Amino acid sequence: MANVGRTMFFGELSRLLRKKITVVTMDGKGFTGIFDGYNPETMSLCLTDAADEKGNTINKVFLNGNVVTQIYTTEKPFDLKGLAERLEKVFPRMVRLYEDVRVIVVMDRIRVNETGILEGTGPAAERVQRVYDEFTRRGRS
Repeated sequence: MANVGRTMFFGELSRLLRKKITVVTMDGKGFTGIFDGYNPETMSLCLTDAADEKGNTINKVFLNGNVVTQIYTTEKPFDLKGLAERLEKVFPRMVRLYEDVRVIVVMDRIRVNETGILEGTGPAAERVQRVYDEFTRRGRS
């Protein structure tokens, strides 16, 4: 059971990659930047285009996992379930949501995630793209 929790924890952490996060260190310093990578063994982190709590800009900062006390984001996560529900209205009984890998499969051949179409071509894929575009335009992400 511990392995499941570990896998889920690192899955959640991986979903933050390429997103803006804030990291707080043991001495209370805060850094906000784009989360570019981490070492799962040490929990050391890399941020790019970062800023400290004083507003000083830092091109790239590596933080040792031993000093990290908090990691958080204020970005609202993409509503993948909402997109799957919207696609289900257009493609009834042909949509499967795989929350663990954050992918929706339409008609067993079109894969879409929070960034758009991953795989698939043709008229059905174009329709999925239109639904995705409308969904994201409405601010439901």
